[in-house]
Order: sequence, then C-alpha cells, then structure tokens
Amino acid sequence: MEIPVIDFGELNGEKRSETMALLHEACEKWGFFQIENHGIDTQLMGRVKQLVNQHYEVNMKKTFYESDIAKSFKDQGKTTNIDWERTFFVWHRQSSKINDKTIEDYVDQLIKLAEKLSELMCENLGLDKSCIKETFSGENGPSVGTKVAKYPRCPNPELVRGLREHTDAGGIILMLHDDEVPGLQFYKDGRWVEIPPSKDNIFVNTGELLEVLTNGRYKGCLHRVMADENGSRLSIATFYNPAGDATISPAPKLLYPSRFRFQDYLKLYAATKFEDKGLRFECMKEKANGHQSLPA
Repeated sequence: MEIPVIDFGELNGEKRSETMALLHEACEKWGFFQIENHGIDTQLMGRVKQLVNQHYEVNMKKTFYESDIAKSFKDQGKTTNIDWERTFFVWHRQSSKINDKTIEDYVDQLIKLAEKLSELMCENLGLDKSCIKETFSGENGPSVGTKVAKYPRCPNPELVRGLREHTDAGGIILMLHDDEVPGLQFYKDGRWVEIPPSKDNIFVNTGELLEVLTNGRYKGCLHRVMADENGSRLSIATFYNPAGDATISPAPKLLYPSRFRFQDYLKLYAATKFEDKGLRFECMKEKANGHQSLPA
C-alpha cells in the first residue's frame, strides 16, 4: 500500500486541480501523506538532522541506557506502559536544548508550510482560506512546538514499542524523519502501513482537533513507532496546534443542517433526487438561516 505523495510543485501548474483533489483524498481517507517540492531548504533539513544526532550522541545516549526505562525493560521483559524513546521539546521562539539558529530557521520555514497547507485544506473544504489559522489562534497566533525524538537501538524490539499506538491531539503535524531507519507505522483499512525513511520529503499527519474543526471530515489517524535492533531512528515532529486559549468547534459550514421538518426535506429531495446529497444539506442549512427557499 503506497502512501499519498503530494507534489507542491504542481500547485501552480496545469495539474493544480488534480493535486488539490489528491490532497483532499489524503486528508479525508488517509490522515497522513508526504509532501515533495515543499519549499523547505533541504540543506537546512540536513543540518537539523545532524545537530540533533550529535546532541543525542553526546548528551542523551549514555543516560538513556542507564535510565529507568531501560532498566525496567531488562527486569520485566515485555512492557506495555513504556516507550523506547528519548525526547525533548523545542517551543518556537523560546529556549531550546539545542542553542542554534538552525533550528529556528527550520521551524520558521515549517510554519509557512503549515499555513500554506492549512489554506489549501480550507479551499478543499469550501471554507475561508484563513479559517484554520484563525480558529487555532489565541492572542499570539497558533501554538507551534517541535518534539525531537530518538528511538535508540533496541536489543529486543519484539518486547517493546518505540512509541505506543496513539492519535495526535493537535492540528497539523509536519515531520522530518530518519534517512535510513524505518519504524513509523499508520493504521489504514485494518492494517499497519509502514512509512519508509525519507531524506528530503516532509511527512504530514492530521490531529484530533483538526478532526473536530472539520466535523469529522479530516480524521486523526492511529499510528505507532516500532523499536529496531539495527539502528537508532530519528524523528523531528513540528506541531501546528491551536493556542491554549483557542476555542475549538466544528466550522459552521461543515455542520449538517439541523431543526428542519422531514416533509420539507422530502419536498427538496423529490426535486433533486439525482443530485449530490451535499447540495441538499447545504440548501437546508441556508433555508434554516432564512437565506433560501425550497424548490416549488
């Protein structure tokens, strides 16, 4: 099963409609996809990976194998309540464990990509292009944070997960992941889909609050990370999330119509039976708001 790949280089050409349709399908039916020709500086992406790997080797690797996680793994065998990972967080424009402008430059570019992606999602959903950004914004705009994770080489990967099965809480998640070591899996149609390593592409998945905002159209997808005995996997996930004080609810345009009489709907149905049901729903919403009359 091949995951969707969205070529942002096609958005300004003859294949724009086809690319937008592919993006909509990826958001609606998959909940995850890759972006190529995304506009992020690939040399910058490489420097970010190098910095994080160096930081892990110097500051985190030794302490991980001496940690309670590693000790409990040895003592108890198979574990169900721990994750075989070492992480830290970078909050945008705040202090970072890696004090380097490279990280800030990378996140700045990712925010622009997230904003562009949010506008494309809004266009596909028939919303104002700024709907997601405005809904996610508090006093200082959306919340942006980056989770840096290393999944160390594991002696018995069959006994533990790198990261247990879960869905993400937030909005749009943009991930830079390992060039060589696999492990990320998403659940689709009753099976786990392996996400291959990638050097230059950005991997995207959608979170639970985007599902709320889109009234279930774009669903957060279950995923996990498998431990690996042959390599130490890198993941750098940047979350474009609602601010802490943002109020989240379904976009009104995406809600089903409510509080109407069945006989009125049957009248509309008789006149539009062989048309898209979405048009009937929209007509009933507009009628409920006093903007439209039913067909005679």
